Amino acid sequence: MSQTSGAASAASQSASNMSPVAGGGQLRRNALGIAAITFFVVSAAAPLTAVAGGYPIAMLLGNGAGVPLATLIVMAILLIFSVGYTAMARHISNAGSFYAFTARGLGGVPGGAAAFIAVLAYNTMQIGLYGLFGAVAAGTFEGVFNFSQPWYVWSLIAWVVVGIMGYRQIDLSAKVLGILVILEYVVVLVMDGAIVGTGGAGHNSMVSFTPSAFMAGSPTIGMLLCFASFMGFEATTIYSEEARDPSRTVPRATYLSVLVIGIFYAFTSWCMVNGTGADKLMDVLGGLKDPTTFIFTLSDQYVGSGLTTVMQLLLISSVFAALLAFHNAAARYFYVLGREGLLPAKLGQTHDQHQSPHLGSVLQTVLAVIVLAVFIATNQDPVLGLFAWLTNLATFGVIVLMALVSFSVCAFFARKRELRPSAFKGSIAPIVAGILLGIIAVLVFINFKDLTGASPGLAYGLTCLVLVAAVLGGIAAGRLKSADSRRYAEMGAHRDN
Repeated sequence: MSQTSGAASAASQSASNMSPVAGGGQLRRNALGIAAITFFVVSAAAPLTAVAGGYPIAMLLGNGAGVPLATLIVMAILLIFSVGYTAMARHISNAGSFYAFTARGLGGVPGGAAAFIAVLAYNTMQIGLYGLFGAVAAGTFEGVFNFSQPWYVWSLIAWVVVGIMGYRQIDLSAKVLGILVILEYVVVLVMDGAIVGTGGAGHNSMVSFTPSAFMAGSPTIGMLLCFASFMGFEATTIYSEEARDPSRTVPRATYLSVLVIGIFYAFTSWCMVNGTGADKLMDVLGGLKDPTTFIFTLSDQYVGSGLTTVMQLLLISSVFAALLAFHNAAARYFYVLGREGLLPAKLGQTHDQHQSPHLGSVLQTVLAVIVLAVFIATNQDPVLGLFAWLTNLATFGVIVLMALVSFSVCAFFARKRELRPSAFKGSIAPIVAGILLGIIAVLVFINFKDLTGASPGLAYGLTCLVLVAAVLGGIAAGRLKSADSRRYAEMGAHRDN
């Protein structure tokens, strides 16, 4: 559209004063509203994937019937984080989000470290999801259609489709994700309504929200697995350069995403507990050959096999939606780091027609197939290996980034007091969030073996990748400072729409 083209042209002219790669184009301007950004973020959280796969495991390995309360506590922590996060987002509109905030708050070297951690996190999350997609698709097509193919065939099919969609304009992705996410919510809420309507085996008991239920089993593991289900909510700022009126759109989309994801998961996990009864929950889960079939068992019991079949098919689309959303996020990080000199400059170019970060998309696609090939060649389990190892590593990386960003917000507003919204938004909430997230990061590191099922050596080796990424990012920032001090000083700078 002419309006979009005009905005992009103006932005390109403005950005040309900041970066020599700006001539390669800019991301499409004024393309996304609150609903579109929220769809991207909620789909990255993969609601049906979390309900079917994440929450039964959180109950089994964590604190059982206390998981609904654990979900609300995680939501509260993320809302506190969002206070400072969105306050700074009003002044920094940059597709690099975590990197940009850290660079403007703590400086170029910490910003470079954050940038490379983010690249690691979003790529490992996206690539890890190919394992889950392949396993879910293989099981569903064999069980429903009696059509059997190895998991990696389905993963490679998804890889091709995601690569094509990510290369093209973002509007196509938003429309597809919107339809898929709405359908996911509908089928799960139908099951929830049936359980609540009958009272379930637990007679709609509120025991899940009591301290005793929360402290049962391993509440630490329960909270950490619940935290993983929110992964992606922070991506609202990644789309700031493509948002309409980002100073209003991004904060609202962030709060809305956290609330929608949190309330939905808390309510649905409560329904799942009541579906079997809190006193029988652990026995039922322990007796299942595959805990991820728990939601299908409940659907069969309270609604019928028809809804269960729809759920199984939508679980495939749920994981696919998450694959696409994390692909978009990773591609935009490559674009930003190329634009700002931390990665090769060609990555900072956009497609002439689609105005998408097409080279970043291609790079992410290539990395994904290389990792997939390694896991296929070594005959690793797609869920217990590819999915569990990489997605939990990604969650650890994002928690570290959020802690960094929280302290960056404090430093940013301490230097720019004229921009500081209030003591609560600019200091108190970010400090509290930084401390809480730092504690959570330490707990993830300590419990990573239990979270992933990996050997101790592999578990610590995976978590050390975050440190390696940080060091490499710091080195890249240092090299940029030596080569071009002006660009180093502008790392993470605001990009006008």
